Amino acid sequence: MAFRKALKGTAIIGTGAAAALLGLSEYRKTQARLAYVAAEGELKQPFKDELPTRQAQLSTLQDTEEFDVLVVGGGATGSGCALDAVTRNLKTALVERNDFSSGTSSRSTKLIHGGVRYLQKAIMKLDYEQYMMVKEALHERSNLLDIAPHLSAPLPIMLPVYKWWQLPYYWAGIKMYDLVAGGQCLKSSYVLSKNKALELFPMLKKDKLVGAIVYYDGQHNDARMNLAIALTAARHGAAIANYTEVVHLLKKTDAGTGKEKVCGARCRDVITGNEFDVRAKCVINATGPFTDSLRKMDDGKNTNICQPSAGVHIVIPGYYSPDNMGLLDPATSDGRVIFFLPWEKMTIAGTTDTPTDITAHPIPREEDINFILNEVRNYLSPDVEVRRGDVLAAWSGIRPLVTDPNSKDTQSICRNHIVNVSDSGLVTIAGGKWTTYRSMAEETLDAAVAAHRLGGGPSKTVGLVLEGGQDWSPTLYIRLVQDYGLENEVAQHLAATYGGKAFDVAKMARVTGKRWPIVGNRLVSEFPYIESEVRYAVKEYACTAIDVIARRTRLGFLNVQAADEALPRIVDIMGKMLDWSDKKRTEELEAAKKFLYLEMGYRSRSEQLTGTTEITLDTQEVANSVLIDRYTNRFHKFDKDSKGFITTVDVQRVLQNISVQIDENALHEILNEVDLNKNGQVELNEFLQLMSAVKKGQVSDSRLAILMKTAEESLDLRGPVTVDRSGGGV
Repeated sequence: MAFRKALKGTAIIGTGAAAALLGLSEYRKTQARLAYVAAEGELKQPFKDELPTRQAQLSTLQDTEEFDVLVVGGGATGSGCALDAVTRNLKTALVERNDFSSGTSSRSTKLIHGGVRYLQKAIMKLDYEQYMMVKEALHERSNLLDIAPHLSAPLPIMLPVYKWWQLPYYWAGIKMYDLVAGGQCLKSSYVLSKNKALELFPMLKKDKLVGAIVYYDGQHNDARMNLAIALTAARHGAAIANYTEVVHLLKKTDAGTGKEKVCGARCRDVITGNEFDVRAKCVINATGPFTDSLRKMDDGKNTNICQPSAGVHIVIPGYYSPDNMGLLDPATSDGRVIFFLPWEKMTIAGTTDTPTDITAHPIPREEDINFILNEVRNYLSPDVEVRRGDVLAAWSGIRPLVTDPNSKDTQSICRNHIVNVSDSGLVTIAGGKWTTYRSMAEETLDAAVAAHRLGGGPSKTVGLVLEGGQDWSPTLYIRLVQDYGLENEVAQHLAATYGGKAFDVAKMARVTGKRWPIVGNRLVSEFPYIESEVRYAVKEYACTAIDVIARRTRLGFLNVQAADEALPRIVDIMGKMLDWSDKKRTEELEAAKKFLYLEMGYRSRSEQLTGTTEITLDTQEVANSVLIDRYTNRFHKFDKDSKGFITTVDVQRVLQNISVQIDENALHEILNEVDLNKNGQVELNEFLQLMSAVKKGQVSDSRLAILMKTAEESLDLRGPVTVDRSGGGV
């Protein structure tokens, strides 16, 4: 095992006191920029204008006699390895059995950080290795913010303090964090009074609050960042292919030693089933939680080096947090750390840290969701009711932690990484964290070059701007509005997602037929995702509807109900572009719905409604039967024929009586939210279960509940009734 050290003797040879006076971090930053300027002229982009299609990439994989490097795994680390290799002028290939960033890399806390808690452990335990890991991560944090400015930004994070003695203690720790960052400190941390803290974070619990400390870390769109790394590698000539799995490793006998050496992999196109060989001088195993699977494919006697840990996150409405201020709970009820962060105009909370089995489809557990909600309640004002029904999405990601076989506590495992070269030449990179993907890739390629004598020179990825970052500016969205007639919100979203490539997405947008916006039909009304993003996603190697809702857009991670509503249109657009049959379209729709149901927390919504077979209100209300009678009468106002169920026809009839017009498709969606057995109608029992769940806070802002209540209160109401989803939790 070779752990990367942030300090290298060669980095300061010949500089002596100058490096010490300037500060090592500032010196490294300056040197990195100079190195990038020098390297920029050497780098070539064979596909600067147009990326090759996935089929063209597969053809390259099959037709190339031998690559220098074959990377297995399309997560952040694997994509980083491919980019590092191809920019060293090595002939590079990458295969991923699912989609790019389909695993852990898209299910993070969305932070680019050095690790405050790791620094605390380093100081408390005098652990130099952890200290150097934090220092390296802070260097990488700065670099990542520089190379992808459209996908990342500094984020202030508040640490509320409820005991006077904690104020100097936490202040000293956070200031040490700033100090370790040196010249790469994003912004200096500062202390807030109680009143100022509440002004900036009004949802915060006031009782016993002493003050707060605010420090800065980075935040990013993790799946899009991963994709940007992979696409940048492709621009520079790497042959990359998603949905291409390794069946087995290829080996040949070394003439000099007589030992078997890995010389490539037998691969299979998951979509077509076609198998082919990809030969390479060096194979890199960057498969995250599945590291040991490939290692055992190399040698069945290998022992496990990764211990998986599940981290669950939830997404709740944006009103739970300020637009530009996160929150850190440094010590939860069981000693874990919880982040509470604004993200994509929503609020993300997490994470948990529990041992788990390795699976390609991790499912968030209800107990983990409730744990996070309970911790959030501890820090928010009693005026803010934290409801289970406000959970819009939930997911679980598997961290590939480097493990000590004797350790039983995953919380004590530092996320260091290892680089290992097996006897057969398989290079494995395991462990690590999102923020340090680039330095991990650099070390991995250094090891690969040394072990296989590949040549190619040093790494050139420090300062190498990623896909979309070259032509981005903070005001780019204004040009999108002015030049194409896009909505302001949509233009801001496109600029922040695609950077300079946003113009390519805008060019593909269709005319709306409205006075404004001129172009850009939304997939769902509440989110700024537009139909042309689906078309552009295919150019970015999206092969399934899941790729679009989970990784090209982030709709599935933000609101599963909205994603479910957008799916038919997404499948229709992709079907036309990829020439899908009716059978294939149905399969895609069902697969995407299953993904939302299991992996994104949609199942939880149904369980909240079906967990009780009869309505459960408090004792006095049940005894008086007041609410049950009220809800039953409300139902019968729509079920005029006493059928025992209501359909869209029944709802339309009542709405006409109160002069309300609702699109038929929207009405189907509203009923479908409550139609648990999916038979096209809502029975009385389903409606009572809904109202019970609404009352208990397990479901919030149900459009059907709001609509029926409004109709009951005033049958002679004039004007439209608003039924847009403000929450629609799962």
